[in-house]
Amino acid sequence: MAAGRTGSKELHLNAFLMSTGHHEASWRLPESDPAAHIDVRHYVELARTAERGLMDSVFFADSPALFSDVGRRPAGTLEPTVLLAAMAMATERVGLIATASTTYNEPYNLARRFASLDHLSGGRAGWNIVTTATLDAARNFNLTELPAHRDRYLRAEEFVEVSRKLWDSWDDDAVLGDKASGQWADQSRVHPIGHDGDHFHVAGALNLPRSPQGRPVLVQAGSSEDGRDFAARHAEAIFTAQQTLEDAQAFYADVRTRARRHGRDPDSLLVLPGIVPVIGSTEAEALALEQQLDELIRPEHARNQLARTLRVDPDDLPLDRELPADLPDEDTIEGAKSRYTLIVDLARRERLTVRQLIGRLGGGRGHRTFSGTPEQVADALEEWAGAGAADGFNVMPAVLPSGLEVFVDQVVPILQQRGLFRREYAGTTLRDHYGLERPDTHHDHHAHPRTIRHQETA
Repeated sequence: MAAGRTGSKELHLNAFLMSTGHHEASWRLPESDPAAHIDVRHYVELARTAERGLMDSVFFADSPALFSDVGRRPAGTLEPTVLLAAMAMATERVGLIATASTTYNEPYNLARRFASLDHLSGGRAGWNIVTTATLDAARNFNLTELPAHRDRYLRAEEFVEVSRKLWDSWDDDAVLGDKASGQWADQSRVHPIGHDGDHFHVAGALNLPRSPQGRPVLVQAGSSEDGRDFAARHAEAIFTAQQTLEDAQAFYADVRTRARRHGRDPDSLLVLPGIVPVIGSTEAEALALEQQLDELIRPEHARNQLARTLRVDPDDLPLDRELPADLPDEDTIEGAKSRYTLIVDLARRERLTVRQLIGRLGGGRGHRTFSGTPEQVADALEEWAGAGAADGFNVMPAVLPSGLEVFVDQVVPILQQRGLFRREYAGTTLRDHYGLERPDTHHDHHAHPRTIRHQETA
């Protein structure tokens, strides 16, 4: 559990998985498989490694559009809830978090999908809620323009409201399974939701019983003003990108203040910044690996992607000059506002050339990259957690599978020795790992027999 919940200082660690690794040139290393991103065996082994390391979860980002230039890195992704269903069959404890958009889905289908994953996995599902900020995605769903930032979040608010109603539409004790009487379930304990809102009209109830966790764990990753407020109202874990300790501390304090303002206990949500660890047996070895990866970046591809992010022409970004002074203001950006600002602030603060900025973004697209020995990586995690900047981390290995294996085999034992990480799982569900209560429905609160057995064995 996070510090502040029980006085423990234990960290929460998620494994954020991406094809051959988060560094965009990782696929070019001799040991990498350029087709790993569509190989379920690759991901199953990664999930088993994360579980061996007692990590809280594995996590997948997603977007309903072809991401980036296909010449740049392995492109396209398997649909994450389908992939996680396969991984659930190969693991027993590690949590399973998938990204899904409220902009290009419907609540009924998505609520059913995550409830199904929660049933299949025995209570390990989590939903990373996003409001998809690309025009490419909009054009795949009968739209010619990207919906406005504010409109996307208004739709997301109602989407989550409907999803919760659907997950709660069956009481925990609705299923009787009474063979003697011939009654399988009690119809009075299944509740049509009758939702009639601005964006959605949903009759309900959901077409499967309440899942082991009641609801999947709700995760959110936006750091704009709207994103922070949304997270403060709904999220149980927040994934965020922060480059400096000071920025991470400010974000941590801000979302906790907002949660309190919305009537929530700030200790009921976890803040988990991303970190891209590049690990070597010596610091020099780690820096050499980082340099090797950066030298494999194709600058023309990376510059084009940076230009799209900054809403400028690639010709306005000479590789050996700093960013132009007249970039668009964040208020004019309808896409990923917070990531835009993070990138610009990083470049301005460190006076990076475009070439240098491309190298810094190549590892984690704006997430903090840290190169060093296992001890130095453990020190970096401990520093941020102890300074009120994080409850744990979204670990984003630069290279997979080797980066995750080194983290599990060499960094995790150091954290355990320092009393900063678990030595065994305390329960079986993702809510158990995160120290979260199982939510009641707003109907009857009788304990389902299956739930009682779970609590006895947790």
